[in-house]
Amino acid sequence: MSRIVSKKKGPDRRKIALYGGLTLLVVAVIVTIGIINQRSVPRAASDAPVNSQLKIGDAAPEFSVQTNAGPFDLAGVSTPVVLEVFATWCPHCQRETVVLNALAAKYAGKVALVAVSGSPNGIDGSSPESQVDVNRFGSQFGVRYPIAYDPDLTVAGKYLQGGFPTLVVIGKNKKIAWIGSGETSPATIEKALKPVL
Repeated sequence: MSRIVSKKKGPDRRKIALYGGLTLLVVAVIVTIGIINQRSVPRAASDAPVNSQLKIGDAAPEFSVQTNAGPFDLAGVSTPVVLEVFATWCPHCQRETVVLNALAAKYAGKVALVAVSGSPNGIDGSSPESQVDVNRFGSQFGVRYPIAYDPDLTVAGKYLQGGFPTLVVIGKNKKIAWIGSGETSPATIEKALKPVL
């Protein structure tokens, strides 16, 4: 009588190697896609380098900048001011140019509108900000109001709150009348302007 001895098969090493290799490949692809997306997608508008403690009713901090339309000095302005602190890479700031262009045209001579760069990062979101970035932003988005490059982020340090863009209405009396953050409708800005006109 012969005995049939059955061999118990252990795990197939080739299958384990194949599945392990596929798992590693999938993980590598996911990590690579994540890195590429992180580099190519602009950072959130709320990624602000500074956050001032300015409040409505406070005296507006003095500032002067060289804009593409000449020098702007808050002390020498006799009308209300709409100040925007923006980032060239910020999609919200890019879209807000349409709103600010319309306001600049509607309130010409009654309100001084000025936008000042407030991010250390350029229009690509990663290289250092320069005058070239601000010029490119103005050209690419058809900006028709004064914009300024602020290499030391002095204005941002005094005014930036909650993210880009930060919009501030300053009355003729040089007091802060309104502060907003993010994309803002013309109606909201006009409502903030009414009391100071």
